[in-house]
Amino acid sequence: MNCAWKQLMNILPPRLRGGVDQLGRETMEELRLRLGSPPEITGGGKSTWLPGAVTQEELTCVVNAASQYSPWAAATVAQGYLTAPGGHRIGLCGEAVCRDGKMEGIRQVRSLCIRVARDFPGIARGAANLPGSVLILGPPGWGKTTLLRDLARQKSDTFQVSVVDERGELFPQCFAQGRRLDILTGCPKPQGIGLVLRTMAPAYIALDEITAEADCEALIHGANCGVRFLATAHASSVRDLRERDIYRPLLEQKIFSEILLMHADKSYTRERMAL
Repeated sequence: MNCAWKQLMNILPPRLRGGVDQLGRETMEELRLRLGSPPEITGGGKSTWLPGAVTQEELTCVVNAASQYSPWAAATVAQGYLTAPGGHRIGLCGEAVCRDGKMEGIRQVRSLCIRVARDFPGIARGAANLPGSVLILGPPGWGKTTLLRDLARQKSDTFQVSVVDERGELFPQCFAQGRRLDILTGCPKPQGIGLVLRTMAPAYIALDEITAEADCEALIHGANCGVRFLATAHASSVRDLRERDIYRPLLEQKIFSEILLMHADKSYTRERMAL
C-alpha cells in the first residue's frame, strides 16, 4: 500500500497534524472538518474525534494549501471539490456563489471532507485479462478509483493505455505508473477522450466517474473508433445502473462487456454485462 501521507500532513493546520498522524496513518479513509465542531477521523468502520473545534481560519488554511492558489484548482471549486497534492480529494460545503443558475464557487467554506488516496498495486491482477471494456460499479468510498488505477496499470503491461485524469486523482506523481501508460491531467473527460484518440492511439482509455451525458457521448464515439474503456460509475448494482437514464445509451450500444462490482470491504466480484 502506498500513500502520499506527507503531502496530506502538509495541507492540514499544524495543531491537527500530530493527532491525525497518530490515529490515521494506517487506516484513515476520511477526515471531516466542520466549522465549530471537533475534527472527525473515519476508517476501519469507526469514527474517532480529535479535541477542539474547527475554526474558519483552519478551513481556509486547508483550502489554500490544497489549491496552491492555482486557477485550475479554483475552477474545480465550482464543482464542489479540490484535488490536493498526492491525489487526496477534498469535498467542500458552505455558502455557494451562483449566477444564471450555475454555481461559480463557494464564498465561505464551512465543511471539508478530505478523502485519503491510497494505492494498492496488484489488486486488479485478477481482472487484468478481461478482454473488453470494463465498468467498475459501487457507491462513493468503496474503492472504485483505487481499483481503476491498478487495472489501468495492469493493462499497460500489454496495451497502450491513455488515462484521462480530469481531477488529478488517478495517478498523482507519487504513485507507481505503468509501462505503456500516458496520462492527461486536468482536462474534462469528453474533450480528453477526443484528444487522446487523436494523438496517442490507445487500445484502452481509462477515466473515473461517468457522470454526464457528454461523458457518455464521448465514450460511444470512442468505442465506434475501436478503443476500449476502463471506467467507473456510481451504482450499487447492475440493476441500479439499468434504472438510471444517463447510462441507457451506454447499455444500448453495449459499450461495456464486463462489470466489476465493488463491495463495502473494497473487494469486488465480476459480472458479465448481458442485455
